[in-house]
Amino acid sequence: MTAIDFDTRRADAFAEQVLGILNGGALALMLSLGHRAGLFDAMRRLDFETSRVIADAAGLQERYVREWLGAMVTAAIVDYDAAECRYRLPPEHAAALCRETSSHNLAATAQWIPLLARVEDEVLSCFERGGGVPYASYDRFHQVMAEDSDQTIVAALFDGVLPLVPGLAEALERGLDVLDVGCGSGRVLHALAERFPASRFTGYELSAEAVAEARALARDLGLRNTHFEVRDVADLAVDRGFDLITAFDAIHDQARPDHVLAGIRRALRPDGLFLMQDIGASSNVAANTGHLIGTLLYSLSCTHCMTVSLAQGGLGVGAMWGETMTREFLNNAGFHQVERHTLPHDIQNYYYLVKP
Repeated sequence: MTAIDFDTRRADAFAEQVLGILNGGALALMLSLGHRAGLFDAMRRLDFETSRVIADAAGLQERYVREWLGAMVTAAIVDYDAAECRYRLPPEHAAALCRETSSHNLAATAQWIPLLARVEDEVLSCFERGGGVPYASYDRFHQVMAEDSDQTIVAALFDGVLPLVPGLAEALERGLDVLDVGCGSGRVLHALAERFPASRFTGYELSAEAVAEARALARDLGLRNTHFEVRDVADLAVDRGFDLITAFDAIHDQARPDHVLAGIRRALRPDGLFLMQDIGASSNVAANTGHLIGTLLYSLSCTHCMTVSLAQGGLGVGAMWGETMTREFLNNAGFHQVERHTLPHDIQNYYYLVKP
């Protein structure tokens, strides 16, 4: 038997790497807590202060805040004056962690880690027996998704997304029939409906809870040009009813993306446009090794995107189905004009402009 070479230095370096991963995983939980508790937003308005002042500013219990601050200091996220026992969130860090100072609040993104960790046992069971984890198992999913939508879509809707299509804003001002597939709680459609009162906006969503929230907000905003419906878009039995159909981070989650895309093709009017935002990645895992957030996206896919599709007896294409597979599905659905774009603020997604 040939002895296996063992590189001690490589082993030590890998062990150190794993320790960094464990610290990073724990830190993601702390970032989520800091975001949800409003701690980053409170500290942004303060200079070096004690844990008591910070807790009072956020309306929280000092003992918990002090322990949380320990994690922030050891992770080099918060500065610490040891002589005075005072803490400060540097403005350069606040720019990536606060609601008011960032177009992409990474602390909000960190919420996905504890949210998806809650279904670990169910996902493990699927590893052993197959199948998937249903949407109902994901507490707070639509709430976190709405925050994500606010950052990546709503915040850039008028200055970034719509200008991808020359003349689209003007056409919406004149009046179009618009459908958003997988609309969630309707943040995108609310923004569009307020800006373009001559257009008519419909949202289809499988979650009754999300649709109820969308309808309630539309009423609060006094919108009369929106309609939200609980509907499984896998059977989109609409014939040439819309000028514009959108799908933001929604298609890859579907049980049968092929059926959904075919339904969208049927629902578009002859000169209509399908605008699809979906994960920006390659269909080849080797090409994703240098992806800025590739590990995060594969993990999100394994614990949500892929498994919710499989739970419905679907294809389970997953979030990282990639551009090649996306184009293949679009072509098979009858879409033969496909343009792919990126936007500077969005490190995660591609924007596809699609026509028959």
